[in-house]
Amino acid sequence: MTDNVKSDIEIARAANKQPIWDIAAKLGIQAESLEPYGNDKAKLSADAISGLADRPDGKLILVTAITPTPAGEGKTTTTVGLSDGLNRIGKNAVACLREPSLGPCFGMKGGAAGGGYAQVVPMEDINLHFTGDFHAITAAHNLLAAMIDNHIYWGNALEIDPRRVSWRRVMDMNDRALREIVCSLGGVANGFPREAGFDITVASEIMAILCLATDKDDLQQRIGNIVVAQRRDRSPVTARDLKADGAMTVLLTRALQPNLVQTLENNPAFIHGGPFANIAHGCNSVMATKTALKLADYVVTEAGFGADLGAEKFFDIKCRAAGLNPAAAVIVATIRALKMHGGLARDALGDENVEAVTKGCANLGRHVDNVKSFGVPVVVAINHFSADTDAEVAAVQDFARDHGVEAVLARHWGEGGAGTEDLAKSVAALADSGASQFAPIYPDDMPLWEKINAVVTRIYRADEAVADKTIRDQLKVWDEAGYSKLPVCMAKTQYSFSTDPNLKGAPSNHVVPIREVRLSAGAGFVVVICGEIMTMPGLPRTPAAEAIGLDEAGLVQGLF
Repeated sequence: MTDNVKSDIEIARAANKQPIWDIAAKLGIQAESLEPYGNDKAKLSADAISGLADRPDGKLILVTAITPTPAGEGKTTTTVGLSDGLNRIGKNAVACLREPSLGPCFGMKGGAAGGGYAQVVPMEDINLHFTGDFHAITAAHNLLAAMIDNHIYWGNALEIDPRRVSWRRVMDMNDRALREIVCSLGGVANGFPREAGFDITVASEIMAILCLATDKDDLQQRIGNIVVAQRRDRSPVTARDLKADGAMTVLLTRALQPNLVQTLENNPAFIHGGPFANIAHGCNSVMATKTALKLADYVVTEAGFGADLGAEKFFDIKCRAAGLNPAAAVIVATIRALKMHGGLARDALGDENVEAVTKGCANLGRHVDNVKSFGVPVVVAINHFSADTDAEVAAVQDFARDHGVEAVLARHWGEGGAGTEDLAKSVAALADSGASQFAPIYPDDMPLWEKINAVVTRIYRADEAVADKTIRDQLKVWDEAGYSKLPVCMAKTQYSFSTDPNLKGAPSNHVVPIREVRLSAGAGFVVVICGEIMTMPGLPRTPAAEAIGLDEAGLVQGLF
């Protein structure tokens, strides 16, 4: 990065945007195939998507990162910058990103539309309500919750055990007060009181289903498979049993269509779906990715947080479910973040410290080895900050070389696509080499507990996972019920390979405690909640919302 007097929102607001139908034309998409939301964003019609089926696929490139720190890594920014760089060197490339959640926008993390001169626009719309996809997901999820309680109230013909209703409610905001609630209080007219709770929308199984569905029929099939409760004999009750799947699909039909926007350099970008990688599977939608692969020679997509979370789930869940074959991966690192992994405090990051960088590279090396274990070749992108010194950059490049990979300095934050030409050339060459031999790290037919331990030992480098007998017994019940073929979705802190967020670097010989398991039969995976991770985050002491508002001209201020 380089110093810049303009904020991200100022840069985005000054963008010379092209009409969205002109952006679509670069991909060979006709204007009549778009459902525009104003002049600068649109959904691609279902008919247009189905008409692409016979086209060959481009090459899929995953952007992931080292373990996050408060110093920042810039994964989304790098994804946008790399896409711009590829287009700048004459390649036909599209970026595929997730939609931001309102929770982090008003909490601590801020927006997720990139930064500096590597952004997608319109930045304010993308970070706030965008095309309403998250609202549709929230509505569909809570419709199902309402129909469960309504069914119990009106006689409970399905014999649902109110003590075993597992379907929680959701909202797209950080609100710790709603993690655990008691609902239906106030007398007979309000139903039967029971314990319940809220998750954030990005943790909803509906979010996962939307992101993994391949079309409307698959969407409804998956929704119908959702297990929402049990009867007293422990037999499952599904959304299909409640006859909720049809109405939920109606609410989600428009949301299922990918959203097309543009980068600051007027290159196409699909932004669709938004599961977090620490509590969900962390990838944009299969629909957007597969559509982009039919329209471009290179598709650059991201997976959330570090490679131990987003990349593992991208490979083991998304690629497995959708039959995707990634051609290459980019691991984003910053000198600043490596220093933190090397033991420096945040206030010491501005001073040169090659020793701390070298020590922190252990974290980078762990992620490189993990991604390579999936058979996917790797390039390291050093996301440049102005305080980085030549000696520190050289230390990372030397370390990467010793691990058999190339580390390329990228200056996209300050220079846009011009700052990623070298990275783009390296990534394109690696993707074109045919070196990828992708395979998930565990087979479909492995029992669920063994799948959990495969991730824990091979990716987190722990000695083992530990869980109470009730959890182990529940996994065995699901194995016997036919769910053993499902992958596992680990919900774990993003700040460490362990479940201790304060344990930086590349820890090993730790254990991973499993607190809870949840069956997501519609999405097609089992959620494994580790340590103290929460599926409903809370706001920080000083939330970003305190600085957000409108100026005298009615323009949004404080959004970043």
